[in-house]
Amino acid sequence: MIISSLRLGQLEVPDDKVIFTEKPILGFEHLRRYCLVDVEELRPFLWLQSVDDPAIAFLMVNPRVFFPDYRIEVNSNEIAELQVNRVEAVETYVIVTVPERPDEMSVNLQGPLLINTENNKAKQLILVNSGYQIAHRIMDSLPQKQTESSPQKEELVGV
Repeated sequence: MIISSLRLGQLEVPDDKVIFTEKPILGFEHLRRYCLVDVEELRPFLWLQSVDDPAIAFLMVNPRVFFPDYRIEVNSNEIAELQVNRVEAVETYVIVTVPERPDEMSVNLQGPLLINTENNKAKQLILVNSGYQIAHRIMDSLPQKQTESSPQKEELVGV
């Protein structure tokens, strides 16, 4: 399928790579279909482009790239909605906010997006009592940044 993106132009996305949000991104409940777009020059960041609205794309990153100790607890009902067979198939991303001053770039660790890579079902979690905030500055985490080139998988803890 061909997807239009205001930021990225025309994108050819295989039908089996379209991600369906079981629990939509907060504030964008009318949009349920997305695709991840990997732009080499932006790595480790990715775009989460709406399939249905060319103007909507979120900059995303695996939270452990900048916050290696990031852990979330996910209850069994949350996992069941994604029809997870193997925890290893779940990838976690967080939305990046890039203000006018790039040194103030932040990530929303309180609202991670889980994607089951086996069936492309996704949902945004809203973590309560986690100690995480909606705006964790990336620059504040750089001394703790992993030196590995590839991020590790998230550790999901069933409750």
